[in-house]
Amino acid sequence: MEPVTFVLFGATGDLAKRKIYPALFNLFIDKKLPPSFSVIGLGRRELSDETFQANVAQSLTQFSRRQADEAAKQEFISAFGYNILNIDRKDDYLKLLDRIEQREKDQLLPPNRMFYLSVGPEFFATIAANIEESGLGSAKGWKRLVIEKPFGHDLQSARDLNESLSQAFTEQEIFRIDHYLGKPMVQKLSVLRQNNPVLDALWTSRYISNVQITANETVGVEERAGYYDHVGAVRDMFQNHMLQLLMMLAIQLPKNSTPEGVREQKKRVVEALVPLKKQEVGLSVVRGQYTEGTIQGKPVVSYTSEPNIAPTSMNDTFIAAKLQLDAAFWREVPFYIRTGKRLKEKTTRIVVEFKEPLKQQPSAQDDLKQPNLLVFEISPNEGISLQLNTRDPQHKGELKPIQIDFHANSQEQPEAYENLIFDALQGDPTFFAHWDEVELSWQWVEPILQAFQENLLPLHHYPAGSYGPAESDELLASSGHHWWFDVKPEPNKEKTKGEDYAYHANN
Repeated sequence: MEPVTFVLFGATGDLAKRKIYPALFNLFIDKKLPPSFSVIGLGRRELSDETFQANVAQSLTQFSRRQADEAAKQEFISAFGYNILNIDRKDDYLKLLDRIEQREKDQLLPPNRMFYLSVGPEFFATIAANIEESGLGSAKGWKRLVIEKPFGHDLQSARDLNESLSQAFTEQEIFRIDHYLGKPMVQKLSVLRQNNPVLDALWTSRYISNVQITANETVGVEERAGYYDHVGAVRDMFQNHMLQLLMMLAIQLPKNSTPEGVREQKKRVVEALVPLKKQEVGLSVVRGQYTEGTIQGKPVVSYTSEPNIAPTSMNDTFIAAKLQLDAAFWREVPFYIRTGKRLKEKTTRIVVEFKEPLKQQPSAQDDLKQPNLLVFEISPNEGISLQLNTRDPQHKGELKPIQIDFHANSQEQPEAYENLIFDALQGDPTFFAHWDEVELSWQWVEPILQAFQENLLPLHHYPAGSYGPAESDELLASSGHHWWFDVKPEPNKEKTKGEDYAYHANN
């Protein structure tokens, strides 16, 4: 890998401590960083290099998935330095340039610079402009800009932001992080199909009944009330993470696809989404907000009783939607997506439900059969399960589901940020959001935002510790489907045929 200076805006923030420093450290352990590598942290507080390095070491002790011997840790943090920087003070950028150029000169290094913006999106445009004006981004080496979502608040603000960034960086130089795209299982989705002809052959509306994408959270708004009450579940999760999961699942890739090919196919997926009309959003979308309840035996207050949330807030903490793709492989296959806070369990999961073969003479056993399912567990545990129907040896003539499971060792799996930072250092854009995807996603979500703003569909309430409002179940029931794995069998209750898999997946 080429030498690089990693310039981190927001170096004293929570994301840097919890994710970025541990990710860099684990890449260092795995020898996935360039031999000549340095990090310059930037913040408004005045810190010495030594104090900054001590802070980095503490974050590794707290949050790294692996620890190394003290010598290796010291070698790693010796690459860190700190500069004070006020985002709108031009002189601070010039001082930063002097420091970077001096290091590059002393060590005869090419001027490759990666700017990571771990700050609020309201600062992106100002920072990009100052990087350009100060000369930080005009060196002969390469430059890259890494930014975190949200990429805008709606369609117009996203376009405005992109226009500002484009004044200083080309699209090829902008790496938009959606950390769901860094999760190992998500990155395997297309590869699994490409390398398994049987699975690839089934990936069509001829065999698939419906697809369900779920991202449940048990947490509430935590320390993010000021931010979350202005964005809700639709902006915080749906427009970015959930639609990215849909793209990664639905793309049709030939073998040996290039990064550009992957992005082009993802763009085709979101282009194929059947648009919603503002007045008809209620037919395909359910929004909810949690009330008081119990999670893991502990009482939980309602959303409107959370600190810094107005008692009259109509903000959505849950969204479920039915989407359709006007594409040859997926026509007439509904995609059900849901995400929310203060739900019963924390899980991110994709369920592909296969169709049952048509029979001219249905048998009594058909009522006992469970559909064949392919389940991708993304978090907190990663794994793949395939449910197939077979003869029950203990009850002759009857059928029962069996499972074929693969579960990865989570200790050995790289964190999402490790994968993404490594790819950005190599200039590989495969698992980053292209502007076209961002714009098209906002375009599709825009009628939902308008319908919410104009109160064109009700805000349903659900108790904390549930799986969301009952109306989200009705969204699927109208098409003869139901959410998988929501209901656990009660303790000591005798399981009926077909419950084995549901019990396994939830326990």
